Amino acid sequence: MTYQAQDDMPWLAAAAAGLMTMRPTRPAGEVTILLALYNGARFIEAQLDSFARQTHPDWRLVVSDDGSKDDGAMRVLDWADRHPERELRLIDGPRRGFAANFLHLLAAVEPGAPYVAFSDQDDVWLPGKLAHAVATLAELPASMPAIYCGRRLICDQSLQHVKGAERWGRPPDFRNALVQNITPGNTIVMNRAALRLLQAAARRVRVVYAHDWWAYLMVTGAGGRVIRDAELGLLYRQHDANVVGARRGLRAHLRAAGHGLFGQLRRWQDMNIEALQLAEPYLTRESRSLLAAYAAARQAPWYARPARLRRLGLFRQTRLGTFGLWLVAALGML
Repeated sequence: MTYQAQDDMPWLAAAAAGLMTMRPTRPAGEVTILLALYNGARFIEAQLDSFARQTHPDWRLVVSDDGSKDDGAMRVLDWADRHPERELRLIDGPRRGFAANFLHLLAAVEPGAPYVAFSDQDDVWLPGKLAHAVATLAELPASMPAIYCGRRLICDQSLQHVKGAERWGRPPDFRNALVQNITPGNTIVMNRAALRLLQAAARRVRVVYAHDWWAYLMVTGAGGRVIRDAELGLLYRQHDANVVGARRGLRAHLRAAGHGLFGQLRRWQDMNIEALQLAEPYLTRESRSLLAAYAAARQAPWYARPARLRRLGLFRQTRLGTFGLWLVAALGML
């Protein structure tokens, strides 16, 4: 799907004009890092120290504490005292889970912020993460909503290397976003146009399953750009308290498959579709049509669902994954 600020996307045309006339409220290359905190005291200082080692020095930090029971928030404030040169803001979260906490953080960002990065509380960023993302996004038109995603090295809790993250074989697309998320939140950096899109859309929705999947859906659905880069950006720490973790081993993959078999996937799809329907004014005409057809296909007789989804061109990133999509659709789990 190509980006086009044309008649069926009047809001994007207006946003493009606004970007040309709006005075930036922040330096041109500044990144606002959004960190969602919840009982993260064990690893938070290592993550904060990795921000300080970034080769792109122009960043500020907003942390939303979602009702932690540990001293994570105090450790953030102690770190800020040791780094008085850094702008750091600590706010209270909505206490409705990680996705709501990230949407809360997005709402707290000044609309003129040039770039925004999502951050988990327990990873470690490599020094060039922000610099590479900003350089890549800066090559795109300022009026085009765009998100950048790099690669991550999956590690155990001691940051020992486990494996590299997935490499996706097919390009990002709204037809993929409807049925699969390939934009890990801890790698996402977005430009100002994407920030304004997500802020506007979030004011219409009640709940989303995951902030990163929501960003993938909205940016591709609005005709924007998603960049999947092979550049390694962070150490993705896996431990017993991960809210969402990488799949490692046969047991983890079977557990992921079980989500579909026990209806979890269908619940996620219900949430995504409802949110997209509420945010329809920000989608292209093509995306609105595809969303309506997908919602209708999910209600078709079981024997007709796989064929209808196939005609819509929906796909996952692997052949096996796409076959599994047809299977769970026929079983009524999608």
